[in-house]
Amino acid sequence: MSQKNETAVLVLSLLFTIGLAGAGIWWLTSRGGITPGGLSPENQTFSKPPTGNSPESEPAIGQRLSTGKKLLIPDGATTTKQAAVQAIASGNYNAAISDLQASLKTNRNDPEALIYLNNARIGNQKSYTIAAAVPIGADINGAQEILRGVAQAQNEINQSGGINGTPLKVLIANDDDNPQIASQIASALTNNSEVLGVIGHFSSDATLAASKIYQQNQLVAISPISTSVQLSGIGSNIFRTVPSDRFAANSLSRYMLTKLQKKKAAVFFNSASNYSKSLKSEFTTALYGDGGQVVSEFDFAKGNFNATESFKSAIAQGAEVIMLAANTATLDQALQVVQVNAKRLPLLAGDDVYTAKTLQIGGAGAVNMVLAVPWHILADPQSSFPQTSKQLWNAEVSWRTALAYDAAIALIAGLGRNPTRTGIQQALSASDFSAQGASGPIRFLPSGDRNRAVQLVIVKPGNRTSYGYEFVPISGL
Repeated sequence: MSQKNETAVLVLSLLFTIGLAGAGIWWLTSRGGITPGGLSPENQTFSKPPTGNSPESEPAIGQRLSTGKKLLIPDGATTTKQAAVQAIASGNYNAAISDLQASLKTNRNDPEALIYLNNARIGNQKSYTIAAAVPIGADINGAQEILRGVAQAQNEINQSGGINGTPLKVLIANDDDNPQIASQIASALTNNSEVLGVIGHFSSDATLAASKIYQQNQLVAISPISTSVQLSGIGSNIFRTVPSDRFAANSLSRYMLTKLQKKKAAVFFNSASNYSKSLKSEFTTALYGDGGQVVSEFDFAKGNFNATESFKSAIAQGAEVIMLAANTATLDQALQVVQVNAKRLPLLAGDDVYTAKTLQIGGAGAVNMVLAVPWHILADPQSSFPQTSKQLWNAEVSWRTALAYDAAIALIAGLGRNPTRTGIQQALSASDFSAQGASGPIRFLPSGDRNRAVQLVIVKPGNRTSYGYEFVPISGL
């Protein structure tokens, strides 16, 4: 009888211990002590944006923000760049400056290193801080293109003595082009009183999500990339240096009807992308208004999407032109259409198709495809920016770099008028506001949009890239 009692006690004790352990694991997981699924904090996606100083979100979001104390782009980092980050973290700015200068001699095309170098030169002295929110985890090339523009503007203003004597510091934020993370980044930036303005975000979906937070907290954000018409007039603190999709759609429609002499188009788009839907809708409206029509639409987001079958269907419905309103996530599907088309029908496309991958993979099949982009390095030979940027980066830069540079220049001009969050908003909204950017004068409409035409470019064989093809501006339109 005694042995049975002891056994029962042991069983009960064991069950009690297991229960405590289970409760402990649940508590740690829910508090952020254990990351679900083994994901690192940098890669974790949260179910809702944080509010205030949320303990669940702070560690993860902290890993996505850096002025130099951590690498956000570790791939390909030189040993001197890695050493510099450690030096900044320990407050040894002189060592960091030396290491970053050495790193940039090895890799001149590294915008993160140049930003950290300028930040290290500031050290602990007074400065004005802006943030650049970029999609490092989702589109590393796109992120670096934006950071080059921001870094160049920071480098120029600091070398010239700063903003009325005060240097500019840049905080880099990685949102992975994820709307949920973008919202959390926006909350973190608005809660940081040192951040006076934001450049970002990348996709229209991420920008729309973050803009709600910026507007609520009256922090100016300027997107150099997002073109969705939904951003027009979304709030008095939201601006962009890139023209909206309406400008691109109108230009492509006119080119199709007047230059190609075609009236019927098939549109390929991604229903899961705000940008893609916006460009498709604006193009359809413009085409109908100009006397043409969209005879068929094909959604990249459908699980059964097939480029070959879709192209056959477009031909059967009388399409004379293919319009690719693809976003970055569906570029591969768009290039499948390019290959299937095999130059049978003329191709039109939006600015997300303007990538080296289009030249590399599209190849001969992409020749004569016409794209609407905000800026091209060869379109304005009178501008000094193409020369200064090439000298700095040892390479030609894209429209994303130019428009990010313009966004930084706009914030710098706003800081020069009144270095407060409210002051920047008032400066950019003023009817007399103007700043000279890479792509010409920067002025904003009351909607926050930039009043600027787009540039049409065409794919041609050429030796300006290593792929044997290049984008060439179309003049006289």
